[in-house]
Amino acid sequence: MALLGNLGNYKNFGLLIIRIGLGIMFIYHGYPKLMGGTESWKHLGASMKYMGIHFWPVVWGLLAAVTECFGGFLLIIGLAFRPVCILLFVNMIVAALMHLGTGGGLGDAAHAIEDAVTFAGLIFIGPGKYSVDKK
Repeated sequence: MALLGNLGNYKNFGLLIIRIGLGIMFIYHGYPKLMGGTESWKHLGASMKYMGIHFWPVVWGLLAAVTECFGGFLLIIGLAFRPVCILLFVNMIVAALMHLGTGGGLGDAAHAIEDAVTFAGLIFIGPGKYSVDKK
């Protein structure tokens, strides 16, 4: 289709849209978790049991909340992009395992799986030229 043929020239703008959209949503979901305090972090970190890790749930929960909130901000500006994508990928794998482990099924885990796949792809693609990490 000729009308859409030139959109390939705007790949970096497309990456910017993805980074901003994902970043805003991860800040939106991560900030309340971060502000929830130790009880919230303990509940969140308890999800690590689905990966066979049963110690330090408060620490794991705090790390997950920090990763979501600050990782979202770093996604938006494109700083430390690939390390952030790796951390968010792992975060989403744990979230998917938690949903599957609690009997929620694929329907409940789908959003986390979709985000994990997106972050896996972004690790290889990079942030694009409209970022702090641009090359």
